[in-house]
Amino acid sequence: MMIGFIASRIDAEHAGGRYAMGGLKELMGEKVHTRDISISTHVAGDDSIIIEGELVDRRLKEYFLFTGEKKFPGVLHHMIVRLHLEGPRLKILDVETEMPGIPRDECLEMRDCLKPIVGMTITAGFTGKVKELVGGVNGCFHVQTLLLALAPAAVQGYWSNRMRKRMDRDSIPKKDRAKFLPVNSCGVWREDGPLIAKVMKELEID
Repeated sequence: MMIGFIASRIDAEHAGGRYAMGGLKELMGEKVHTRDISISTHVAGDDSIIIEGELVDRRLKEYFLFTGEKKFPGVLHHMIVRLHLEGPRLKILDVETEMPGIPRDECLEMRDCLKPIVGMTITAGFTGKVKELVGGVNGCFHVQTLLLALAPAAVQGYWSNRMRKRMDRDSIPKKDRAKFLPVNSCGVWREDGPLIAKVMKELEID
């Protein structure tokens, strides 16, 4: 009976517009936390970039630790990750991590936790490999979160730099042209989709 009552209430609230577009915004109360992630890409050579990401968690209200200790509003986590990347496959040449804001001194033990990703490429399977190498007890959850946010941004950053100059298509062997396409990166760029077929035809890729 209780399940049926809950289901009928949900149906009624949907019908009444409580969950209509904008409905959740009306339920929003006082802001207590923000997480800001900013990412920028910088030229580092003819075919390489350095991408920098910054994550900042802020608690906006006073809070208490489990010990009962009272803490004041402010920055809880402040992490910076830089990647030196090369080529369209975005090979990781080097990685650098800073932790300007941490809740505990012990967090600094994880400052070099991303070193195992050097040599990897940001291609299909990257997320799973990162979680395998530096996830859980092997790293810092917040640094990993920032790294995984950097990955798709790196693709945009690399091509923003690369495409500042017109590419000479004829100088690229036909067999190598496909590696410049974001195949299977999303539904629109799926390998059996119309967009890939169109672009491959234009690039004369078999």
